[in-house]
Amino acid sequence: MSIAKEIAPYLPYLRRFARALSGTQASGDAHVVAMLEALVADPSGFPRDVDPRIGLYRVFLKLWSSTGLDTSEPVVELGRSPAERNLEALTPRPRQAFLLRTVEGFSIDEVAAIMQASPADAAALVQTAGQEIAEQVATDVLIIEDEPIIALDIETMVEELGHSVTGVARTQREAIALVGKKRPGLVLADIQLADGSSGLDAVNEILTSIDVPVIFITAYPERLLTGDRPEPAFLITKPFQPEAVKAAISQALFFDRRAGRKAA
Repeated sequence: MSIAKEIAPYLPYLRRFARALSGTQASGDAHVVAMLEALVADPSGFPRDVDPRIGLYRVFLKLWSSTGLDTSEPVVELGRSPAERNLEALTPRPRQAFLLRTVEGFSIDEVAAIMQASPADAAALVQTAGQEIAEQVATDVLIIEDEPIIALDIETMVEELGHSVTGVARTQREAIALVGKKRPGLVLADIQLADGSSGLDAVNEILTSIDVPVIFITAYPERLLTGDRPEPAFLITKPFQPEAVKAAISQALFFDRRAGRKAA
């Protein structure tokens, strides 16, 4: 199969990635076109030892780095979302890793293959991006979790990213009470709680009074992934990997327009 046919299905996604890196669709498309022209001129530049999608992003990032755009001034475009403007504040390599992981949906191993780094280095880049994001959108987090050890693990991850925990609720009633004391900027919620109450019901009640992004962390994803709308945008299945939870926290805050800076 020709290179053109192999990469064609992935070009719309690469355009999305290029826009996020460059700041505008026009600029992003220009760099995608430049990459395609380079491949036409020298097809041997396309790696054949990896999946075509990984190879496509690898070639693009090589071209991107060679142009020196990682150190250029950000392009100002009217009507851009806060998330797009915030991307400019991330340092180049962590920004690339963050977008590959959270927007394009690559695994850490795939991010490493694209960036030609070790999986440990790729994970560290995503972690750095999360810390830089927290500096921009650090917020107060409510944890709804009835297992003390799991709650402690989640609390540690939240604080490592630079956020603060308003409290840990073990029941629906406790969750509502904590929201009444201090409004959170993010909610991390289990579904099945200590007294038989529901974290889903707690979240639904919370959302009647405040608008806040929510990440569900649960061993029962089938209770949320019903095929009906709305379904949660952020869902982590137990047992979870800390890196996945941290990435979800950063993504939920960074790409949610409602998230703001932590109050002084």
